[in-house]
Amino acid sequence: MPTDFAFSHRLDVRFRDCDAMGHVNDAVNFTYLEQCRLAWWRHLSGSTGLPGAGTIIARAECDYRAPAFVNDELEVRVRVDEVGRSSFTLGDTIVNAATGQCLADAKTVIVTFDYAAKSAMPIPAKTRQLLGQTTGVRGGSEPPLTLLGGSRVAVGRAARL
Repeated sequence: MPTDFAFSHRLDVRFRDCDAMGHVNDAVNFTYLEQCRLAWWRHLSGSTGLPGAGTIIARAECDYRAPAFVNDELEVRVRVDEVGRSSFTLGDTIVNAATGQCLADAKTVIVTFDYAAKSAMPIPAKTRQLLGQTTGVRGGSEPPLTLLGGSRVAVGRAARL
């Protein structure tokens, strides 16, 4: 599995993200992945969706490695692992930004979907091109950009880290 990540999004753990055990609740990690994915799509296409198609999460899995706690700064990273005819697979990781410790590894399978026809559809050429720009890339060391709400996005040349 590749280890190069196409995009990175930083966020702070909020009190409401934590459960009775005092650490981030397992389900919240999927929200962190979604926040990163939407920031990445916005960076690639200028919107929170991909051009020419709706999308549906067909599969999402997460392997938890270590806990995160309130006020921790996390870095959520995403890469394109696979592009098929009507779906693509993202590899994600969540790390503690201060220590570099891996907190979770994840995989998300996304299907391009025609909501009017209520069926999967081939990945549009423009979307395929955008996904291809971020597959297995490395390089770049530009500082993080600050977005609304204080979240930061680390980007290098053409959204590459």
